[in-house]
Amino acid sequence: MLRRADPRDPALRPAIDTHLAAMEAASPPGSSHALTPESLAGPGVSFFTLCDQGAIAGFGALKRLSASHGELKSMHILPAFRRRGLGRVLLRALMDTARTEGFTRLSLETGCPPAYLAAVALYRSEGFSDCAPFAGYTDDPASLFLTRDLD
Repeated sequence: MLRRADPRDPALRPAIDTHLAAMEAASPPGSSHALTPESLAGPGVSFFTLCDQGAIAGFGALKRLSASHGELKSMHILPAFRRRGLGRVLLRALMDTARTEGFTRLSLETGCPPAYLAAVALYRSEGFSDCAPFAGYTDDPASLFLTRDLD
């Protein structure tokens, strides 16, 4: 079940810190664009958790770029919940929420080192395709930019 949450909630801090550490470790210096809890709680950002049998299994956020364009941020499934299809469940729930919030396009930045291969495969299998850097991102050999229409 997807539900709105406050990323500054102390109960979420260990999961978000684990995510941030993993993104930093998997990316060259300066190439991680994961948001801190404070940034995830900022204006134009909606943060969500995914629960499985009452436990937080993952989280993700939607950042409004314009009236119709959103960015998927910080999508993460906790290690104990991986390999059960919950990444796809989370991604589809976030896409449905984006549609509900009026987005017709959803874009994302992810890494392209080996640690990101499963995430990239998931995004591509759900219709995301390569695009140019957007929303202030610049070309970076460690980043991959993807987008899809939500119609």
